[in-house]
Amino acid sequence: MRVLVTGSTGYVGRVVLAELAAAGHVPVPFSGDVRAGSIAGPVDAVVHLAGLTRVRESFDDPVRYYDVNVGGTVNLLRSPPSRFVLASTAGVYGSPGVAAIGEDCPRAPANPYAASKAAAEDVLAWAAAAGRVRGVALRLFNVAGGGDSDDTRVITRACGAASGRLPSMEVFGDGSAVRDFVHVRDVARAFVTAVERAEEGYAAVNVGATPASVADVLAAAGRVSGREVPVVRRPAHPGEARELRADTTRLRAWGWRPTCSDLDVLVGDQWAAEAAQT
Repeated sequence: MRVLVTGSTGYVGRVVLAELAAAGHVPVPFSGDVRAGSIAGPVDAVVHLAGLTRVRESFDDPVRYYDVNVGGTVNLLRSPPSRFVLASTAGVYGSPGVAAIGEDCPRAPANPYAASKAAAEDVLAWAAAAGRVRGVALRLFNVAGGGDSDDTRVITRACGAASGRLPSMEVFGDGSAVRDFVHVRDVARAFVTAVERAEEGYAAVNVGATPASVADVLAAAGRVSGREVPVVRRPAHPGEARELRADTTRLRAWGWRPTCSDLDVLVGDQWAAEAAQT
């Protein structure tokens, strides 16, 4: 299939292009503003990755987040190909109070970024219900590895602190809060799987792989780097969920399995990229 990829120069996008090509598809990078650009040329599917993704920033400029994340999705759905795969976020669930989160868990986004992604999901779901497209929203948990440059993410910051590029790693509470991590290459393969397996209608699908606590990440960073990670302790955030794990039964039923999301592999991959630049 010819697959249009928005956000193709980004952290996830570059890997999605490579995985699509490896699977025998023809990736077509999208250039331009997704709010105004049109889908040029015949394509069979869209992988929509372009968007704004910073939680804290979204509180300062929520209108911009809705404009880009929802407006861009609406624009691309004006004349969609038969398949449309949207990059969404596990943030749409908020803090649901259950350890293993399935796709049927009610959404309760707690920030403008997650809320804008939930709204984009809704647009896609309604377009699919109208018979305009086969829609899949991939709800990504904590993407990591592959030379991630976002120091707000746990594994990236731990490796940056281990190398000395960053002064320290902030740990809120005792470090026992568990989150679900998944390698960017496994995420990219999930997008390929969704393009190939998209069925009539709409499906929301979780993408996660390895539950680990902040303490686990720090220990792994120490093992793979051979260095102690400097830590600054902060009070726990009130109301923070203690455990957020992805139930990936739906994605695994499509034949997807994580192949490089073991915690030491994830951290080791990020550490190799970190060490190469410092």
